[in-house]
Amino acid sequence: MDRGGRFGPDADDTGCAVLHVDMDAFFASVEVRRRPELRGKPVIVGGVGPRGVVSAASYQAREYGVHSAMPGARARRLCPHAVFLPPDFAAYSEASRAVMSIFHDVTPLVEPLSLDEAFLDVAGCRRRLGSAGQVAKLIRRRIADEQGLTASVGVAATKFVAKLASTQAKPDGLAVVPAAETLDFLHPLPVSALWGVGERTAETLRRLGLRTVADIAHTPVTSLRSALGNAAGSHVHELSWGRDPRRVTPEAVDKSIGAETTFDVDIDDSATLRTTMLALAGKTAARLRRVGLVGRTVVIKVRFADFRTVTRSRTLASPTDVTREVFDTAWALYEALRPGERIRLIGVRAENLLPAGQASLQPQLGAPEQGWREADRAADAARARFGSAAVTPASLLPQTDGGGSAAPGEPGD
Repeated sequence: MDRGGRFGPDADDTGCAVLHVDMDAFFASVEVRRRPELRGKPVIVGGVGPRGVVSAASYQAREYGVHSAMPGARARRLCPHAVFLPPDFAAYSEASRAVMSIFHDVTPLVEPLSLDEAFLDVAGCRRRLGSAGQVAKLIRRRIADEQGLTASVGVAATKFVAKLASTQAKPDGLAVVPAAETLDFLHPLPVSALWGVGERTAETLRRLGLRTVADIAHTPVTSLRSALGNAAGSHVHELSWGRDPRRVTPEAVDKSIGAETTFDVDIDDSATLRTTMLALAGKTAARLRRVGLVGRTVVIKVRFADFRTVTRSRTLASPTDVTREVFDTAWALYEALRPGERIRLIGVRAENLLPAGQASLQPQLGAPEQGWREADRAADAARARFGSAAVTPASLLPQTDGGGSAAPGEPGD
């Protein structure tokens, strides 16, 4: 695909609201991120034992014909000088949560397909973040800046075309398919590009002389049903005309809600870390309240300058959605950690979630938690009416000579 041309990152995104984000060689990229000396080398995750199977391969390894699900022995014959590493699924899950958190910062309409890919509906983001193409650029930039990883993104009017576009954009690219030019993008592709067309179906279609998506589009649907069966024939015919009515469907239940930030420069300043953690706790608690959930466990994440990452958690006596409680618990966890090293990233999240209506959130009359909860709800109402900057803890305001803001790191009223 010509990345700067007709379907490049600056193509007309009018009528497009669906993004498909696919991380590039995800497992291998996470391994290279924490082992920078491997950058540019063929890296293969998995396939270590005599019966091992390749879980992922860097693009340098793919140049030798190595791909996922390949027996490790064959991968070694194809690329004997590759670096083979055992899978670390805990690290991949952690990286996935961080990436998905970026998606949820953009839109609540996120449909994960696996650890390393998701659909997003960004129709509601236009006023706040710009068009779908602009949002895609923002997401790619944040993934690179905050996670040290790359992603390929497809932008289109439907899920099916967005996924095809992200494949065309790989690696580390962005493809925009204007809604009005969907068929121009789709019809030259081979029949195997259609969702659900595997090797056997593709061979059946080729025997009928159908080699491109355009060939299928211009074949009577009755002929396709006769060759493939009613359901499959109708399916490929609809896709060949770019028709895909499926909506982006968010996860039914959130397993955790949180926020994190990557510093522009690695820091070890306690006051800055405390102020940042207060802001993250506020984001986390606000998101809990917005979706009607409370969390019983507070978790912090700390990533050091060398990309080494640690987490600490504490389970509360009762679940909460109160900013002050989330912050106090998170900061206590950080102080107990006492890392003494420069820090690249910190995060706060709530786990063990349940609907607020199922939790006991009514402390005794006059208890401080009730006052903080009422203040949070009043702040939520003000932000909903006047914007996100309407109510902000004093410690998060710019410092003035008049001394009007709280001391650095102290939660404001």
